[in-house]
Amino acid sequence: MQELLLHSPHDEARQGEAFSPQLPRAHSYQKHFYIESYGCAMNFADSEVVASILQESSIGATTNIEIADLILINTCSIREKAEERIRKRLTEFRRLKKQNPSLIIGILGCMAERLKGDLLEEEKLVDIVVGPDAYRTLPQLIEEAATGQKAVNVLLSREETYADISPIRLNSNGINAFVSIMRGCNNMCSFCVVPFTRGRERSRSAQSIIAECETLFNDGYREVTLLGQNVDSYHWIDESQKEIVNFAQLLEKVADISPLLRVRFSTSHPKDITDDVLFTMKKYDNICNYIHLPVQSGSSRVLQLMNRTYSREWYIAKVNRIREILPDCGLSTDMITGFCTETEEDHQASLSLMEYCKYDLAYMYFYSERPGTLAARRFEDDIPLETKKRRLQEMVDLHRQHSLQSMQRDVGKEFTVLVEGVSKKNNAELYGRNDQNKVVVFPALHFKKGDYVKVSIHACTAGTLIGTAIV
Repeated sequence: MQELLLHSPHDEARQGEAFSPQLPRAHSYQKHFYIESYGCAMNFADSEVVASILQESSIGATTNIEIADLILINTCSIREKAEERIRKRLTEFRRLKKQNPSLIIGILGCMAERLKGDLLEEEKLVDIVVGPDAYRTLPQLIEEAATGQKAVNVLLSREETYADISPIRLNSNGINAFVSIMRGCNNMCSFCVVPFTRGRERSRSAQSIIAECETLFNDGYREVTLLGQNVDSYHWIDESQKEIVNFAQLLEKVADISPLLRVRFSTSHPKDITDDVLFTMKKYDNICNYIHLPVQSGSSRVLQLMNRTYSREWYIAKVNRIREILPDCGLSTDMITGFCTETEEDHQASLSLMEYCKYDLAYMYFYSERPGTLAARRFEDDIPLETKKRRLQEMVDLHRQHSLQSMQRDVGKEFTVLVEGVSKKNNAELYGRNDQNKVVVFPALHFKKGDYVKVSIHACTAGTLIGTAIV
């Protein structure tokens, strides 16, 4: 198994999932596109931007791949397993093209940026290749591809944020929405391909972010997740107001829209999250007490090789500060096992850090070398696969204990839950999440999607709190 991901069944960072759009009537458009998105929440948010661009060109979304004139796959290059999955899917799409030669197949996002011409020339899997900063050119590229030409635009931009585009909420439950606040990344972590596939960091205007969140709230949405590769480095200069807006100030502006609008954010880099952000979270009840704080390794030596710019001790001090200011804050992380030269001592340091932090949620993978990254150029991928797998399993086993303990500590407590929908296992129950991002299931009674419900917890599993509404 190449990767192991532990998450709640309704977590926002879904891996490899086709959208199920809420669509206009089929006869509204002469042409239709079908889209699948893989990887991080940023990719899902980007697909909603793409949908808006295509709709403006009278190409409507469909969930029926059989009637699609255009098939798009929004890709992830973070791990080799993700690329293998996408290549397999593209091969399946080519079979459809044999039945319908006019069908156009396009690849979007990080994998498109990284592999560029390979997919066009060597494997002939796609007709269109579009990088994350070139989605505005999709209508023109589709026209080119329709004439039999191979259409490519993978130019990266220092300015593009798609701030003026209103995303089409493809996979929406009408309650939760992603709002992209910035693009790209300036952190050159040695294992990561993102700076090369998404370009340099740039922030979207605060006014456009607030306007999008206000529109969502007025349309009935009750939770927004502010997205960025590193949200804490958000920095916008408002020339008209002679104002510099940082992330703490942006959080406050979004929280001020309404106390009924919950605010979440992802992802935070440990070196950049500030006390100002933590005190803003403490000030506002509608900013959720949940922080995703990737550590990647518990060994200072390995962290230095990863170019994470902090030590084990520094990270622990940051976790201590979070818990000092926000005692009930939920905490999640990313962990990589088997990075170049990792010893058993380094691995034990990661396990002991997890024992100290006792994360509520963890995304855990073994190291997968990505071509073009600093690690691929500088270090040998020298840890045997069986060792990587064994270390990953040890990490997963430890986290499962912590996850269950975290759930058990909440039995007997009361939480305010935002209802997101009907439980998949029982139509007589609703599910939602509490402040700490934990899934809560309880009898529906008279409540409905979008309600805030006070729930008393009386039982749990390793991934779900089970309770009863307080009426």
